[in-house]
Amino acid sequence: MNERVPFVPFWRRPALDRRVFFRHLGSAVAGSFFLPGRSLETVARGAADVKGTARYAVFVNMAGAPSHVDTFDLKEGPWTLPEMEPTSYGGIRWPRGLLPKLAEHLDSIALLRSARTHAVVHGLMQTWIQIGRNPLSGLSKIAPHIGSVVARELGDPKAVLPPFLSLNSGGGPNRGYLEPWTEPFYVTPGGRGLPNSTSPIGAAGFDRRYGLLLELDAETRALEEIGPVVGEYEQFNLTARTLMYNDNVTRVFTFSTEETARYGNTGIGRACLAARNLIQADLGARFIQITVGGWDNHSGIYTGALNPANANGLARTFDQALGEMISDLKSTGLLNRTLIVCMGEFGRTVGPLNSQNGRDHFQQQAVLFAGGGVKGGTVIGKTNDTGAFTVDPGWSRQRDVRPEDIEATIYSALGIDYSKVYRDDPLGRGFALVPTNQEEEYAPVHELWG
Repeated sequence: MNERVPFVPFWRRPALDRRVFFRHLGSAVAGSFFLPGRSLETVARGAADVKGTARYAVFVNMAGAPSHVDTFDLKEGPWTLPEMEPTSYGGIRWPRGLLPKLAEHLDSIALLRSARTHAVVHGLMQTWIQIGRNPLSGLSKIAPHIGSVVARELGDPKAVLPPFLSLNSGGGPNRGYLEPWTEPFYVTPGGRGLPNSTSPIGAAGFDRRYGLLLELDAETRALEEIGPVVGEYEQFNLTARTLMYNDNVTRVFTFSTEETARYGNTGIGRACLAARNLIQADLGARFIQITVGGWDNHSGIYTGALNPANANGLARTFDQALGEMISDLKSTGLLNRTLIVCMGEFGRTVGPLNSQNGRDHFQQQAVLFAGGGVKGGTVIGKTNDTGAFTVDPGWSRQRDVRPEDIEATIYSALGIDYSKVYRDDPLGRGFALVPTNQEEEYAPVHELWG
């Protein structure tokens, strides 16, 4: 067995090592396709080793960047409120007062504490974590969302529901070049059925008009020179029609008063309820994104979003909704088939609060994983006493975990060959599902599985 090489932060390394680090950073900022390095062909050497333990993925986008040292990588000091109730669960130190529901499920949760973002700009990194690559790189303009790749690999274009649903986001980064049916289907769940899925003239009247449309378009659809575009448009209409006046779909997006209250009667609560129903119904959804914003806490962090005494505050409502979803999926046996990933675009400053009693942007961050066969009660990576930098990466690559590694981990959990390269991109350059950097190959964090 090879001797393990100790991890040394870049600022403690020799000058040559630091130059290598900054060359890597330059590669990230400028884009891997503008720098020399391994060709895309070498990335797709063959089928990659994947876990394939999950059928569904739920990606919780904590937009605004949560404070890692107050949540998933708790660090205590004079700033720590007694109401945080720091508690040890085996080897995990956890803010039980802030996240009490999740504390009940730490046996199903793995925490990745050696994650580090490429930059600390909201818009840049929000796009980065959703498309799995540098938004400034050569292929970024055609880069699809991670969920769209999952849709293409695993989805059924003729299923009742689209394979990729984005809840509470209202939109997202560029949709990429893939087929229309792989695009995100945006929904803001209200609990009374699928919004905008009925017609003012009723089901019968709509069907009459839709039938007339099919008759009028029949000749056009038969023209060979039109190509596949008409077929895609027709399939889009057919899929949209299956969502309308469909009792199964209505049930997915209809919540009882008791369920809504149990999940918190909040936007994040209704999204987690919808995600649970989507997984239980198995009507075609494979990748579900839930966006919950409000984590950009430059001021008043402990009186606002991270106030453990306020059950209606952001952290507490996030905890209640996510905790109930995990509980319900666990009770039905579906948690083992569902990978849940919770992360923001970066972390927040460590140690004492700033002059406004908040925390500012910071590169170090932490990520929560649950379900999908990951080993619960696990911590991957270790940071220093303040959470400022990684002292032990805790995984095979012996470096900080990057957003691209998270992307590869999601693909691997779902059984997708993350080393695959699509050869149908408009630029003809080959589109790697997970990009490469100049001298760094990204990979899944399989240590999450134990």
